Amino acid sequence: MVILGIDPSLRGTGWGVISADGGRLAGLAWGVLRNPPSRSVSDCLAEIHRGIAAAIAAHVPRVAAVEALFHARNVRTALVMGQARGAALVAAAEAGLEVFEYAPKRVKQGVVGVGGAAKSQVGFMIRALLGLVETPPPDAADALAVAITHAHAARGAPRRG
Repeated sequence: MVILGIDPSLRGTGWGVISADGGRLAGLAWGVLRNPPSRSVSDCLAEIHRGIAAAIAAHVPRVAAVEALFHARNVRTALVMGQARGAALVAAAEAGLEVFEYAPKRVKQGVVGVGGAAKSQVGFMIRALLGLVETPPPDAADALAVAITHAHAARGAPRRG
């Protein structure tokens, strides 16, 4: 199964594509959609949509796994994160992908073993789990971690008809 993982953020949306064959995982592609501070919010959202749509077209995943919105103390931060998630979710929906959401704590727990793991720990484990030569950028590593979390969840879940 090919899985697209997404770690949404207005200025740096991470994405990662893995293949999962039973217990074997392989990293296929990853990247970060960067939006400079000078870019308007609406232009950032359009870029996130385009970038995720391009990743879907290039790698043809069966499903998308997205990091769920965390509890934000700042309402503005939560709103902007929700908008970035929305742009990515629309791209996945337009491609007909089934979307699964995972809480950040569950992703870190599943990949590192600690729900409060640092980004550097996530990157280290992604490199080890996927047998990569280099550690992906933090946002891409987080997206790959979301995809791996879905691979583990799907392996233990009953198949859908």
